[in-house]
Amino acid sequence: MIRPDALAALRRWREAIIAGCVIVLGLWLGLSPGPVVEGVGYVLALIGVLMMILALRRIRFSRPGDGPGVVTLHEGRIAYLGPYYGGAVAIRDMTRLALRRAPGGQTWVLTHPEGVLAIPVNALGADQLFDAFSALDGLNMPHLLRALGDPTPGTVTLWQADRPVALT
Repeated sequence: MIRPDALAALRRWREAIIAGCVIVLGLWLGLSPGPVVEGVGYVLALIGVLMMILALRRIRFSRPGDGPGVVTLHEGRIAYLGPYYGGAVAIRDMTRLALRRAPGGQTWVLTHPEGVLAIPVNALGADQLFDAFSALDGLNMPHLLRALGDPTPGTVTLWQADRPVALT
């Protein structure tokens, strides 16, 4: 019934649409008579605004998913299965997160004690990494989103672990 491209756009923007509905409902309740309903409405509208901010960040983070490989996120472990290489890393074991920008595309570079895992930004399921990366203590998410939008070639470090690496 719905064209595939329109359905894809709705799926991509679904969180923002829901947040907009929560804002409208909150404002509608906020304009109602009675202090209790009015207060609940404005609180609901504020929650909707916070949901909208998060939804817009997720939209800026997500990519089409037509790149090589598949990314899965399960119980704090990021796994990448690519056509030529792959691997897995626990989020808590990561020591560095970087974004490599090259003419061929962008790649997440996840460094951990056993090595490096490179994941194409547009791999299928890579949008799940937004939640995984937000769990990194001290990661500046607006900086990450700006780096994603910057077309300048090179590698930029987005996060580095504060803990020292064990020498034994």
